[in-house]
Amino acid sequence: MKELLNLYFVWFKMGLFTFGGGYAMLPMIQREVVEKYHWASEDEIMDYYAIGQCTPGIIAVNTATFVGYKIKGIAGGIFATLGVVSPSLVIISIIAAFLTSFQELVVVQQALSGIRISVCILMAVSIYKLAKKSVGDLFGALLCAAAFLLSYFTSVSTVLLVVVAAICGIVKGGVRHE
Repeated sequence: MKELLNLYFVWFKMGLFTFGGGYAMLPMIQREVVEKYHWASEDEIMDYYAIGQCTPGIIAVNTATFVGYKIKGIAGGIFATLGVVSPSLVIISIIAAFLTSFQELVVVQQALSGIRISVCILMAVSIYKLAKKSVGDLFGALLCAAAFLLSYFTSVSTVLLVVVAAICGIVKGGVRHE
């Protein structure tokens, strides 16, 4: 039970102090899950993120579920998931009750503007770390560039891009092993 409560509170803390969603949460997941508690390796976290991107739901919630399940099975998945969503439920309920009263205040608009900037920086750092770890050769760099260009300049579905990238990786691995 102690491990389940620890899963809940670690993910609660990440859900409470991370603004901007799953990608902005990556540095904290790296620090807590990989470095501090050793619940998963960097490669496993990247795999969980990749799977979380392809499956329905929020990436942070999916990642919490995967890590929790790895540590303590179904109960671990439930506790980690509840931990990461609890702060959002509480905060959104509070904001919904008071937002209409405060949304026009200049200080609130300025605070949100500052938060958006910091989230962009956190996301850029996370993307850099993911790319550094994932793009290991010319094939990876070309695949990354192609996926970026297609996602940025066209309306190609990101799910389709992930599926095509997975197929390319399988084909590359199959060609390499023959």
